[in-house]
Amino acid sequence: MSQKLRSENITVGASRAPNRSMFYAMGYKKSDFSNPMIGIANAHSTITPCNSGLQRLADAAIEGVRAAGGNPQMFGTPTIADGMSMGTEGMKYSLVSREVIADCIETCVQGQWMDGVVTVGGCDKNMPGAMIGMLRCNVPGIFIYGGTILPGHYKGRDLNIVSVFEAVGEHAAGRMSDADFDAIEQCSVPTSGSCGGMYTANTMSSAIEAMGMSLPYSSTMANVHEEKVQSARDSGQALLAAVRAGLKPRDIVTRKALENAVAVVMATGGSTNAVLHILAIAHAAGVPFSIEDFEVIRQRTPVLCDMKPSGKYVATDLHRAGGIPQVMRVLLEAGLLHGDCITINGKTVAENLADVPARPSAEQDVIRPIDKPMYAHGHLAILKGNLAADGCVAKITGLKKPSMTGPARVFDDEQSALEAILAGAIKAGDIMVLRYLGPKGGPGMPEMLAPTSALVGAGLGESVGLITDGRFSGGTWGMVVGHVAPEAMVGGPIALVQEGDSITIDAPSLSLTLHVNDDELARRRAAWTPPSQRYTRGVMAKFATLVGSSHRGAVLDADLG
Repeated sequence: MSQKLRSENITVGASRAPNRSMFYAMGYKKSDFSNPMIGIANAHSTITPCNSGLQRLADAAIEGVRAAGGNPQMFGTPTIADGMSMGTEGMKYSLVSREVIADCIETCVQGQWMDGVVTVGGCDKNMPGAMIGMLRCNVPGIFIYGGTILPGHYKGRDLNIVSVFEAVGEHAAGRMSDADFDAIEQCSVPTSGSCGGMYTANTMSSAIEAMGMSLPYSSTMANVHEEKVQSARDSGQALLAAVRAGLKPRDIVTRKALENAVAVVMATGGSTNAVLHILAIAHAAGVPFSIEDFEVIRQRTPVLCDMKPSGKYVATDLHRAGGIPQVMRVLLEAGLLHGDCITINGKTVAENLADVPARPSAEQDVIRPIDKPMYAHGHLAILKGNLAADGCVAKITGLKKPSMTGPARVFDDEQSALEAILAGAIKAGDIMVLRYLGPKGGPGMPEMLAPTSALVGAGLGESVGLITDGRFSGGTWGMVVGHVAPEAMVGGPIALVQEGDSITIDAPSLSLTLHVNDDELARRRAAWTPPSQRYTRGVMAKFATLVGSSHRGAVLDADLG
């Protein structure tokens, strides 16, 4: 082996005998102590279909670790079901869970002095949480995605979880019957697995594959398919090879690897949450990476995939069309990917893609060729202006009019905004401002899928703008701008907006402008006082106290050195 195993220290000296005795209680033999101790961070739960199918993948990973000569040690990590908590107070715990997951992995791997770790996750924050945890520990690690869900079907239409949220708006607007609404609710989520479009879970699994921390093709497999189990088994074996080679996460997650990940997010039409999470992953890796870097990569990267929420297809369609390797090969041929990056299987990106066709099959239209993209430039635009000096994120694919000016309709919480939409109080041309929903203000930066889907369902998806210091679900589309920084809770200009103020969202010029003069803004600032925090104890209070700005990834240790 090229590195000394941490577990070898278990056998050194009589003083270590009590440590060994506890392993013997679990069936270990003396000869086992010369083999790597491998953590299996298992996010299985019956909280959500995203994670209810993970146990068999964790079991397969254990088989792979054992077959390769390692000692698997399983421990658990929690999850929050974003789709279930959406629109409730529980949604505020979603981003918090990213940090809790990372803390769990760091605590177990470091506390038990493991030689490597396999992380198994399904729902949205499992992926970045696992990556952050592995990068903090920096022992060999690999990520196993739980897999995507199969689409539901009703009246010849493919369904997914966002179909339900949009149906709420259609039903409230009188555009859908009770019977159709009930059927869509019951048919949209037919199996275990994560939400099927290029929403946050599939976006982050794709990004992790692109940066080299999971095996090729693994990010678009369906949870219920047998190939996902075999991929988990293979992942366990690949992790042991990485342990023996001394290949660690920070060797893999370099500046170039992060650029590859962002390029794939842009090419696949991925979630706005990728900006927040990749910034946090870069921070954990110790790699300088800024929100402005996303805009640089966006300008040179076309959108190649016709994926929901703004397109036609889901992750299983992408998988059949060649998956992330096919997307990466197209980008590599165009000079838009770094082929020399090392990946977890010990091969470079270029080596992994050597047998992938340089041009996608003409028999499908999920993945477009480089000369016939969906859009010439990426879809996640970084806007700045007097409303967002530190930046914000706009998802601009599929919009007929990428700019608009309108009167502000101001809401200090999500629920009152949703009620206004459902009551028909929001009209075409309005720009909704949802604030005090940022990392500190939420706290937890909740996602605004309920109001944005209600707008779409009411037929206002492109005629009403919505800006927020909170987040959006990966299933959101429309004239929406999130992650506004500085946030309202710290006195960002979004806190000073008043009902009826004129606001311009202009994606082509990358600007977000409040048309109020500086003297008036200064007067409003002098009169402004921050609201009191709702949470004063527990995990939410700790998060609100420690969390940094969204434009730096909303991490808890940004200023700790």
